Amino acid sequence: MLTQEGRTLLSDIGDLNQLKSELNDLPAIDVRDYIVELPPERRAIAFRLLNKGQAINVFEYLPPEVQEELIGSLHDTHVCQIVEAMRPDDRAELFDELPAGVVKRLLQQLSAEERKATATILGYPEGTAGRVMTTEYVRLREGLSVGEALSKIRLSDEDKETIYYAYVTDDNRKLIQVVSLRQLLFTIPDVLIRDIASDRVLKARTEMRQEEVAQLMKRYDLIALPVVDREDRLVGIITIDDVVDILEEEATEDIQKLAGVSGGDEAALSPPLVTIRKRLPWLLGNIVLYIGAASAIAPFQKTITLVPVLAIIMPILANSSGNVGFQVLSVTVRGLGVGEVTPKDSLQVLRKEILAGLATALALGIALGTLSLIWSSPDERWVGLVAALVMAINVLVAATLGTLLPMGIKRLNLDPALISGPLLTTTLDALGFLTFLTMISVALKLVKGGAV
Repeated sequence: MLTQEGRTLLSDIGDLNQLKSELNDLPAIDVRDYIVELPPERRAIAFRLLNKGQAINVFEYLPPEVQEELIGSLHDTHVCQIVEAMRPDDRAELFDELPAGVVKRLLQQLSAEERKATATILGYPEGTAGRVMTTEYVRLREGLSVGEALSKIRLSDEDKETIYYAYVTDDNRKLIQVVSLRQLLFTIPDVLIRDIASDRVLKARTEMRQEEVAQLMKRYDLIALPVVDREDRLVGIITIDDVVDILEEEATEDIQKLAGVSGGDEAALSPPLVTIRKRLPWLLGNIVLYIGAASAIAPFQKTITLVPVLAIIMPILANSSGNVGFQVLSVTVRGLGVGEVTPKDSLQVLRKEILAGLATALALGIALGTLSLIWSSPDERWVGLVAALVMAINVLVAATLGTLLPMGIKRLNLDPALISGPLLTTTLDALGFLTFLTMISVALKLVKGGAV
């Protein structure tokens, strides 16, 4: 990792030849950090100092907006060399972020082989195994011996993304077996591949969702997973570095959606306009949603006038039950996201949340009831009992909604993170206020014996 001291030293280097030497000796990821932190007008200069191999490695690490900026700043020949040398999956990811005109120009300048590999990946829907796979893998014919397989790997598979697994196919590229490099290295050369390879091949279909692929690889501790089409033909592999990116992407998306960030893909250093575009629609929508909660209060203005302490109690009621609902929602969405639970487990999860919710409801109910007793005038102490009861009820409702809503969404094959925190808390506020004020109104009639 490039420390702040290291960045300062690089910034102080005035000799371009010395800077070139320093940058080419650093790990690619550290050079990436250095270039990203430079002013835009200096990034292309620093990037041109990298040798070809280092430039390719660094470019793949750069954020999409910096990649696009460099493509516009560098000479076409330099750009083509870099894009041609990229991994097909990384190239496809880059093309997803670039304007259509730039993508078309770059595709035309690729070699026929790389153009076909990129077009194959781009042909699959976003978020599927086909879209995140690489077409660089080691494929062996089933009739080869171990010695022939090792020779083939040495001669033609040096540039493949991973060689830890080799995949055995028939003449139609149908995936039959898998063999590890370890098995090949410790087996007598004359032994046939088919005799040592495993027939139990874990694989993903091209249309499988990327999060399902990540869970499959995590479950079986795989560093690579073959991807096949509908005819069981081998078309690519997904590697462990892709899975790390998928898990980070899915976690980021879920967290941001729960907080009401549109798309769930806002970066911490996104431009202000992007931040506004991602957040403002949800914030404006939340105001519309909160009209429901406000509408629940509107008919009870006279009640609030008669019992002023309600104005102090209601924000605490809303905040506490909303926090309970958000906690349950976060745990449930996370469980669904990592495959820990499925909609079939709804009742089991609900039972656990209700049992935990009973203790939470009791504690929060007592806390709010006690505060209400302290704040209420002597003739309004009954408000504390109502507040405690409504708090307990709302906590149990929050636990129920926080569990069942994402489970129901998942059952419909939609993203459970669509049930955002703001949506849930606004719903709970409306229900809590309506219940609380209705019970207060009824209690007032009983206590004061008149219409409210």
